[in-house]
Amino acid sequence: MTGGPEPISAEGLRAVQEELAQLRADRGEVAATLRGVEPVGDRADAADELQRASEVTRLDRRIAELEQRLREASIAGAPSTAVVGVGSTVTVRFADGDEETVEVAELAEERELTLVTSDSPLGKALLGRHAGETVHYETPGGATSAVVLSVGRSAG
Repeated sequence: MTGGPEPISAEGLRAVQEELAQLRADRGEVAATLRGVEPVGDRADAADELQRASEVTRLDRRIAELEQRLREASIAGAPSTAVVGVGSTVTVRFADGDEETVEVAELAEERELTLVTSDSPLGKALLGRHAGETVHYETPGGATSAVVLSVGRSAG
């Protein structure tokens, strides 16, 4: 990652938007249970109220992170189709001959595409590469390589 605003794939954008919508709904539900300035009952009631307030704070933090990620993605624009970067969809041929399309992402998430994080050995090797280049990286089984067949955007 460059340290600046990073592009986000269409699939990544969809995942962030879905998580953000769910978090906002969860926050609304939890916030609605807070009593505000009314005195609480016994200590158990007070502890429960404090726990719900802490949950609202946690949700607010995550919502702010996702909103910031969306702002950065809008500044960065679409992922490049010429050079591999965060958000790129890359088709590679591994040393064993298998071909696979992967998405280079910031974070591992459960999605349909095979994700490669930008800080993983393969992700680091792919960043900045073009179609036709061979990348070398380490795996738990030892050194290996892959050929970048194409660089593109996620279907979306």
